[in-house]
Order: sequence, then structure tokens, then C-alpha cells
Amino acid sequence: MADIIDYKIIGSEMQLVEIELDPGEGVRAEAGAMMYMGADISMQTNTGGGMFSGFKRMLTGESFFITSFVFEGVGKGHVAFAAPYPGKVIDINLRDFGGQVLCQKDGFLCAAAGVDIDIAFSKRLGAGLFGGEGFILQRLSGDGMVFVHAGGTIVRKDLEPGQKMRVDTGSLVALTDNVDYSIDFVGGFRNALFGGEGLFVTTLEGPGTVWLQSLPFSRLADRIAAALPKDRNKG
Repeated sequence: MADIIDYKIIGSEMQLVEIELDPGEGVRAEAGAMMYMGADISMQTNTGGGMFSGFKRMLTGESFFITSFVFEGVGKGHVAFAAPYPGKVIDINLRDFGGQVLCQKDGFLCAAAGVDIDIAFSKRLGAGLFGGEGFILQRLSGDGMVFVHAGGTIVRKDLEPGQKMRVDTGSLVALTDNVDYSIDFVGGFRNALFGGEGLFVTTLEGPGTVWLQSLPFSRLADRIAAALPKDRNKG
């Protein structure tokens, strides 16, 4: 059984996570997520399980490589990871959730060295055809700590057996593996044209736990793009 790593989450609205490592202890992260580290931390970049594992991660829009950070000094070592846009860091102990959670393709930040990082295709054909963000999820499995990034504010919902809720697909950050999910058509001509929420929503059914974000990166990017000045000389 893996030891639980020591860490602290720093900041309020634009958070980062600092991991404290014992000699020989390591942590894994997406390439490019590291913010700072001590002098005795070694970096080992690889595919995290062979070429096939690297290609599978590329399908989710993540890096082909996974970087491991191992402390090779004495005493305590520190390494910190920050997300690429404003938001919160969710700390999840996989032992508390059956050893496995699923997260959105751009949500994974870092994890204890023994955590396996894979992809999980949607359970239902409807999600694959229409869900967009919901088609491919990342599966994080093991018995250690994982850290997931969410945009804006985090909302955790613990669903009872049979309890359902519908959410904007981009607002779903992570869920435990026992949550049933599907992508459903909103319906209605006016909803489709003027609703502003898209044609589809994600339906979640308990039991299980889900984590939601108030500001998906796709929504933030759309607002920034809309505010940019148009090139009047173009064309």
C-alpha cells in the first residue's frame, strides 16, 4: 500500500500544490506542469507505460509524456505544480473512493508515483457521438493522492443511489467510477437556438461523488475570444 504524500495547496483563486517528498519518494505530472522544485529533485520523462500509453494520452489532448519527479537528497524535498489557468486544486485520496476516479481530459495535474494514469472511453454511445467534452475521460487508479485542477469554484456533490442531476458537460471535472453518466439532448427548438447552454447536458446518477467547476476553460476562452478587437483591415 502506497504512503500518502505530504502536500499543501497554496493560494485562493489561482492555486498551486506543493508536494513534500521523502528520500526516494516521487510524484508524477503532465509535462510542463512543474512550477518549481528543490535542487535534489531529479526529473525522469517517459511515456508512463510504453508507446501505447503515450498515444492514448494524446487522444485526450494531454502530453505524450509523463514526468516523474524523485527526491534523491536527504531530509525533505519539495516540488510544486500549477495549472495553466485560474481555478482551484482538488485533492483526492483514491483510497476513499474505491481506488479509482475519472476526470475531464484537461483536469489532471499531478499524482503520487504509484497512481496509474489511463484513458476511459464513455460508457454510452450517445455520450461518444454528442458529448464533446464527455467522450474521453482520464482514469486515475491506485491507492495514493491525485490532484485535479478545476476552473473557478469547486462544487462537490455526493449522490445517493438513484439520485440524478443534470450538468453542463464542460462543468463536470471528475466523478467516481460508480456514477452512471450519459449525454442527453436538451430538446426544444428555442432551447437549441437561444438557450446559450448548448444542445446537450450530462446526466449523472448515483451512488457516487462528482466534482463540478463554475468556470470551464472552454467558456473562459469563448468570452476572451469574443472580447478581442476585430481586425477591420482583414479582407
